[in-house]
Amino acid sequence: MSNEVMLTRIRLARNLRKYPFPSRLSQSGKNEVCKVIIDAVKNCNSPLIKELEILYLKDLSEAQKIALVEQHLASPEFISDTAGRAIILSKDRTMSVMINEEDHIRLQILKKGFDLEGAYDIADKLDTLLDENLDFAFDEKLGYLTQCPTNLGTGMRASVMLHLPALQSNRAIGRIAGNLSKLGLTIRGTYGEGTEPKGAMYQISNQVTLGISEKSAIENLRNIAEQLITQEQNAAKRIAESLETKDKFYRSLGILRSVRLISGDEAMELLSNVRFGINSGELKDVDLDTVDRLIVDIQPATLIVGKGEKLSSSERDAVRADLIRERLG
Repeated sequence: MSNEVMLTRIRLARNLRKYPFPSRLSQSGKNEVCKVIIDAVKNCNSPLIKELEILYLKDLSEAQKIALVEQHLASPEFISDTAGRAIILSKDRTMSVMINEEDHIRLQILKKGFDLEGAYDIADKLDTLLDENLDFAFDEKLGYLTQCPTNLGTGMRASVMLHLPALQSNRAIGRIAGNLSKLGLTIRGTYGEGTEPKGAMYQISNQVTLGISEKSAIENLRNIAEQLITQEQNAAKRIAESLETKDKFYRSLGILRSVRLISGDEAMELLSNVRFGINSGELKDVDLDTVDRLIVDIQPATLIVGKGEKLSSSERDAVRADLIRERLG
C-alpha cells in the first residue's frame, strides 16, 4: 500500500423517481423522502450495515455539523442547510448516506489507504440492496438522473486523498491540475470542492460520469493516482536528502512533542512534515497511523465535540497541544 494515499472514497448519487429533486421539494416532501430512505436502509438487513446511527441535521450543534465535514463524512454544502436533511452513519464510520443534499441520496464508502476496487465493491452491493427497496430515477440512455448534469450516468465520484508535500514544495500542483482536467479528473482541497489544501493533502477525483463505466472511471483514476505517487516519491527522494529538510522533520516532531499551545493550521503543517519524514524513512520512532488519526482529531469542531463543551480559540489550542503530546509522547 502506498503511504501517499491516505483515504479512498466512492460516492454514489441517486434520486427517487417519484419525487422532485431536493431543490424543488417542499419541507413536507423532504421529510417524506427522509423517512422513505431511512426505512429502506434499515430494511437492507445486511452484514455490510451494522449498528446504524441516524442524525437529523436540525438536532445537531454547529460544531457537530462541522465535525462531520472534518471527518470526511459529509460535504460542506450538506451542512449549510438543515431543512429536511439527515445523515445515516455506520458504527465504524466507513459508510455514510447523506439525505437531501443536492440529490436525494449520496451514498459514500470510505476506506483507509489506496483501495478503489474494495470501496466500490461495498458501495455497489449497498446500492443494489437499496435499489431493491427504492425506485431510482434511471434513463436507458442517460443512466442515473441527477440534479447536476455533471453527475448524470453512473452518478459515481471516486476519489483518493493524496499527501503531496514534495510536489507542493516544488510548486508542481498548478501544472498537475491543468493536466488532470484534460484527463477527465480534478484536484481539490482537503475537504472537497471549494476548499483549500491543508497539510499538503489533496483530493483527486473523476469528473466524467456520462458515457463511461464505473470500472473504466476507477481504472483511469487508479492509473493517474499511481503516476502522481511516483512523481511525489521521486521528488521526495531529492528533497529529503538535504540537511535542511531533515532538520525540518526533526524540528517539527520536537515542537509537537513539547508544545503547549498550537493552532490548527500550524499543527497541520507540522504533522505534514512529520508524515513526510516517516515516508522518507528518516523518522522511525513515530507511527504513521497515529499521525493520520491526529490529522482528523485535532480539527476545531472535532475537538469541541470530543471535549463535550464549548471552547474558546485559545482553549482549543491548549486542548489540541495536550492531545498531540499525549499521542506522540
